Amino acid sequence: MKANTSSEAVLQLDTSRQSGSSRRRFWQTRRFKNNVPLWVMFVPVIAFYMIFKYTPMLGLVIAFKNYTFYEGVWGSQWVGMDNFTNLFTQAQSVQIIRNTLVLSILSVLVSFPFPIALAIMLNEVRNKWFKKSVQTLVYLPYFFSWVIVGGLVVTIFAQTGVANVVVEKLTGQAFPFLFKEWSWVSIFLGSGIWKDAGFNAIIYLAALTSIDPSLYEAASMDGAGKWKQIRHITLPGISPTIVIMLILAMGRVMEVGFDHVYVLQNSIVSGISEVISTYIYAIGLQGGQFSLTAALGMFDSLVALTLVLISNAIARRFNKGLW
Repeated sequence: MKANTSSEAVLQLDTSRQSGSSRRRFWQTRRFKNNVPLWVMFVPVIAFYMIFKYTPMLGLVIAFKNYTFYEGVWGSQWVGMDNFTNLFTQAQSVQIIRNTLVLSILSVLVSFPFPIALAIMLNEVRNKWFKKSVQTLVYLPYFFSWVIVGGLVVTIFAQTGVANVVVEKLTGQAFPFLFKEWSWVSIFLGSGIWKDAGFNAIIYLAALTSIDPSLYEAASMDGAGKWKQIRHITLPGISPTIVIMLILAMGRVMEVGFDHVYVLQNSIVSGISEVISTYIYAIGLQGGQFSLTAALGMFDSLVALTLVLISNAIARRFNKGLW
């Protein structure tokens, strides 16, 4: 009798397991069918990244070869790490890497806080007409190409530009803004802030909408002023977005925009304005040293990847990691 009871229990357990697994398969199949339109919409995105992002990575093999057009990618002579050795033994290459790091780190340190401050200030404005007008004005430069922005900057800070007209009236002598390294760096950073701060501020404005307004009301009733509300409510509320944007910015530390530098640089300030992107254009595309510049580009990507991983590891210690 006991044997029959135990066998029936085992049979019921097996039956319930089978029914449970069949139910799971049913819901998984149903969920997949419901999401088929989304998968179809996602196919072009996958194709884009596979064709234009991952497939070109195969070309990195020329960093380890003496590449020539005649022999092709796979037929060129294998030279191993010789290109990397030449890269780090040339004084010019080391200087270019240094310039890239200096300009990139300065851009992150100086430019990163501006969109946050701009978003917070716009969020505190109660006049909707004024808020929308200012937001449109600061967002507009993002749509201009660096050719236009660079032309405006060069026109303003040229020897006969608007800035020097004012300086000459005040001091009696024009100042070479674009031909002094420290002033060129200042103009480089300022033009980058002017162009991108408005767009980046929109991301933080969207993050600010997720903060519960009752927190500000409670803080105001407790006697907290605007500065304390920003410090204890606003900044902690958007801190996940700030961390994500900072991690993404660290991934672009070695990626100083080619257009931004190229339209502003000149031979007099080449000691600070020559960066990896402009060097690759000059030596790789114009000079034909494809293997050397491929090695430089690979080094650039590896440094960026390392910085992203380190930044994310630090953020994860505070439960703010990107993954």
